Amino acid sequence: MPLVALLGLALVVVVGGAVWTAGVVGGPPTITIVGPDAVGPSGELTVTVSEPLRGVVDVTITAMGPGVPKGTIAEVHHAPPPRAWSPAGPATETMTITIGKVAWPELREGTLTVTVTATSAPSWLKTPEPVSVSKDITILLTPPTVTPMSSFVHLAQGGAEAIVYEVGATAVSDGVVVDRVGDQEPWVFRGSPLPGAPSDRRRFVLFALPYDDNGPEADVKTRVRLFAEDSVGNRSHASFVHKFIPRPMPTDTITLGDAFLKKVTGEIFPQTPSLSRSGDLLADYLTLNRTLRQQNAATLVTLSNQKTASSFLWSQTFQPFDNASIKGAFADRRTYRYNDAVVDTQDHLGFDLARVERTNVNAGNDGVVVQAEYFGIYGNCIVIDHGYGLMSLYAHLSAMNVKVGDTVKRGDTIGLTGATGLAGGDHLHFTMLLHGQAINPIEWWDGHWIQDRLKLKLQEALPWKE
Repeated sequence: MPLVALLGLALVVVVGGAVWTAGVVGGPPTITIVGPDAVGPSGELTVTVSEPLRGVVDVTITAMGPGVPKGTIAEVHHAPPPRAWSPAGPATETMTITIGKVAWPELREGTLTVTVTATSAPSWLKTPEPVSVSKDITILLTPPTVTPMSSFVHLAQGGAEAIVYEVGATAVSDGVVVDRVGDQEPWVFRGSPLPGAPSDRRRFVLFALPYDDNGPEADVKTRVRLFAEDSVGNRSHASFVHKFIPRPMPTDTITLGDAFLKKVTGEIFPQTPSLSRSGDLLADYLTLNRTLRQQNAATLVTLSNQKTASSFLWSQTFQPFDNASIKGAFADRRTYRYNDAVVDTQDHLGFDLARVERTNVNAGNDGVVVQAEYFGIYGNCIVIDHGYGLMSLYAHLSAMNVKVGDTVKRGDTIGLTGATGLAGGDHLHFTMLLHGQAINPIEWWDGHWIQDRLKLKLQEALPWKE
């Protein structure tokens, strides 16, 4: 080959190689910062840096603001590919950082600026310039105010109450929180605008103390509190309970026999496909008495959160199941025995009321049916919503005469007593629920209690006729 041709070929190779090398430098990295525009006690930012051709080398995150620690708050470094033809580095780097008062105790209100600086891999001919992206975040640390307006809040163990209060303008969530003893989840009762009040900042809530919370009084006053929270999680609290009334839980013993175990397991398991039988009669029963009982309780809380009306649907004292014998009281702590051995302990959260078989069951008050179906340990079960989280439950029915969405009046026949679910004989299991939590029905059958505990606080907001 002529010398000129060889030189030309070499020039093509060199130029082509240089062009190829330059071409694999890659572009500038792309940076995205995803997170809130405002932060309070805590929050998170997710930083994503991408460069798909040659990869990401360095990422550095810094923050500036009142009370923010100086310097870098997060960084990552990768060795760049040693040659143009070496495998590329990581195409994407994702980092999550925690921000807010919890992360930085000295943080103060103002503006927080988070800056992300990143570089992509170099080549022989070019070192890419760093790229920076910043995000400004407002620091909010002052919680909304919450002020009790009601006097003489007397709270009984297992009972309900009402309180009127006011919240500050920045509140987006409020109500009553009941902190439980030990590691139990708190009970939370969300507030609502007080009907007829001049502003939505005047609020009220129906709430309850757990049936197994026996004080002492000073402890109850500390653990039952109003709260108001803003959009970034700043929360304020206020105590308001004036008197605590203990009600010791009664006890009862249930003796289990094989005939009963076969009856309830044979009925409930086919109606509850989420559960599987083990083949052991007692173990299967305990699955229903423990696991299914807990699942049903959680479902009732969800039902209340999703289905309750934002208005009072009732206007009279709740109607009891008259002329019935009481077979089980509210908050009985039941011990279960099988073959002379204690096998379980559970709490009975309603009244078991018996007349004659298949007797009429009437609605305790005006409301809307939100459940009418076979429901675990309760068998055929109807739940009626009365508004603002208050519901009544009718269980073990042999027949149901209403469907979801029906409007019922106080005294309407909604079904017949029966022995479905975990029932040993024909009766009505009745209870009241507040935001899905079981409460003592006796209070709601008592017009004096409604007058003293609810009407005096809510005034014309409660359309009670008596």
